[in-house]
Parts: sequence; structure tokens; C-alpha cells
Amino acid sequence: MKTIKVLVVDDSAVVRQVMTGLLGEAPGIEVIAACADPVLAQERMRQQWPDVIVLDVEMPRMDGITFLRKIMEERPTPVVICSTLTEKGAKTTLEALAAGAVSIVTKPKLGLKQFLAEAAQELVGTVKAAAQANVRRTVARSAVAPLVPTAKHTADVILPPNAQGARAMAQTTERVVLIGTSTGGTQALEAVLTELPRVSPGIVIVQHMPEKFTAAFAARLNTLCQITVKEAATGDRVVPGLALIAPGGKHTLLRRSGAQYHVEVVDGPLVNRHRPSVDVLFRSGAKCAGANALGIIMTGMGDDGAAGLMEMRTAGAATLAQDEATCVVFGMPKEAIKRGAVQRTLPLGALSREISAQQRL
Repeated sequence: MKTIKVLVVDDSAVVRQVMTGLLGEAPGIEVIAACADPVLAQERMRQQWPDVIVLDVEMPRMDGITFLRKIMEERPTPVVICSTLTEKGAKTTLEALAAGAVSIVTKPKLGLKQFLAEAAQELVGTVKAAAQANVRRTVARSAVAPLVPTAKHTADVILPPNAQGARAMAQTTERVVLIGTSTGGTQALEAVLTELPRVSPGIVIVQHMPEKFTAAFAARLNTLCQITVKEAATGDRVVPGLALIAPGGKHTLLRRSGAQYHVEVVDGPLVNRHRPSVDVLFRSGAKCAGANALGIIMTGMGDDGAAGLMEMRTAGAATLAQDEATCVVFGMPKEAIKRGAVQRTLPLGALSREISAQQRL
């Protein structure tokens, strides 16, 4: 197997030292250089081009976003953004993801050495996932408002949880769409959601993303889409024209009260190495919505969502997967297909039409 050559670009000497040590110890990874800013990185890249770049976004002489755009114009390369867990850092990181970065590694302001050491497995996995990404398939969309501005409202009706845990009714007043995605998912979700008309079925989404980032991600999508997009909170109704993004660091479940759906956001252990987990959402959808649901698994590394999507299909739900040609990483859809969980595989551009069609069923 080819050794993954990694370039670390961060103005913190501690980050460079710790990341170089952790990545250098991982089988199949070689850190070819660790640079304090993009200008030095450019000089190093003239000698040897990396397979993956781990990039800070706030640096002297040239910011990470400008450097990232230069890379994508000259020679598209998988880039993992190294960002602080702050609201400011979240907004900047989302700009980087929109410009073509494939994933995020978070770093706290304090306890950095201990945090990175504890997150070594995640760091190595993220870099290996990035190495598999086809960044030529990522398309940065300009952050502009919809051509036809529409009045939005956010459903904020608080409903009691479905304590009975009953099987899904054969018919309800609404259809529900559940989506799971990971690496490459921020760009893919933007492509899908911005194509949806204002009157679309209610959607609940798990995008693997750290806490603090999901609220900024939802807010950004809300400015681009005709539908309303918000970070999910317990009790939020799942209604037409609204997409709920599962908060980072929490699991989100679909619940039903009578003929109406709402979400519950809960603490819990990692599932398939993730929190939120796609499997957790999909399994709750199989239980509460059954044949009234559409499950979609999109670009991402690993197998999170495959088992849950199989449960949805067994319960009578329609199930779709994004195809390999349009995925940044085909891991999650591939695993779901392998397990027989997917009824149809479609290109990214066709998914919004399938979602819209649910509103007419």
C-alpha cells in the first residue's frame, strides 16, 4: 500500500511537533514537512507535493483560506482543516470546506498536547480518509442567496416524546427524509439542499462534524436555501420546508407523536466512532417512520449508517445511496450497498428530485 505523504501547515510549534509525532508513528503515513505558514509550505511543495495537507486557517503572511484556494486552482489536493473549537473558528472552517477542504480536525486552546494525543486515532483516520478523497469531485458553490427570496419560518412546536415506542403507523400526515453523510458531505449537502423548493418534505440530517461547527453549518445553509435549515433541538417538529442538522457531540433521534414527527437530541456513547451517528438516526427512523420515510446515505468514509439503513429498508422505507462517481469518498454508500440496504444508487444531482418527489406521495 502506498505511503501517504503529509504536509502539516500550522503557526503553532506545539501543533507541528505533536502532529508530526502522532502521524509519523502511524503505519502508512509519512510527514514530509511541517511548516509555520503557507509561504514556507509553498516553497516546500515545489520540492515534493504531498498527498494530504493538514492546514490551519489563521496564520501569518497568508491565511489558510487563500492558500487553500491556490492549491485547488493549481493542483487539487486533499486538505484537512485544523481548527479551534470556537464560533469564529467554525465560520472560517466552513468557508474552507466550501472552498474544497474535505474534513476537519479540531484543536482546543488549552491542553493541546493531551487532546491531540487522545484523539490520535481520529487524526490518523481523518488523514487516511482524506487520502482516499477525490477532491476533483468537490465543487465550491458561491455563498449567495437564492434567486427567488422566500419567507421562512422555523417550526418550533414542542411535542412530548413518543413514550409508547409503538410501531410506525401505515399512514401519517407527513413524509420524512433522513440523510447521513461524512467526508465530503458539507459540499454534497449544499448541492442537494439548495436545489429543493420551499415546499419540500421535512428532513433530518446527520453530518459527521464536531460540536460548534454544526450550528454555523446550518446557519450558512439557511442563507443559501429556499427551505429553512437549522441545528436540531429536542422537540423540533419535522415539517415540510425544514431541514434539521444534528448537533455535533450529540445523537439525534426521530420520534413520533400521533401522526407527527419531531426530534430528540440526547447524550450517549460514540456509535461507530461517531456522535452524532447516522446509524442512531436511521434506526430511530425505522422504528418511528417505517414506510413513511426515505433514507439516503451519502459520501463518507467508514460504515456508519449501513446497518441503520438496512433496518429502514426492512421496515419498508425507500432507501437511496449517492453513487461512486459523485462521492468524495465512497465508503459509507459502498458498505450500505454491500449489505443490501440500498434500493437505488443515484448521482448527487438526482437526489434533490427524489426528495421533492416525496412531497407528492
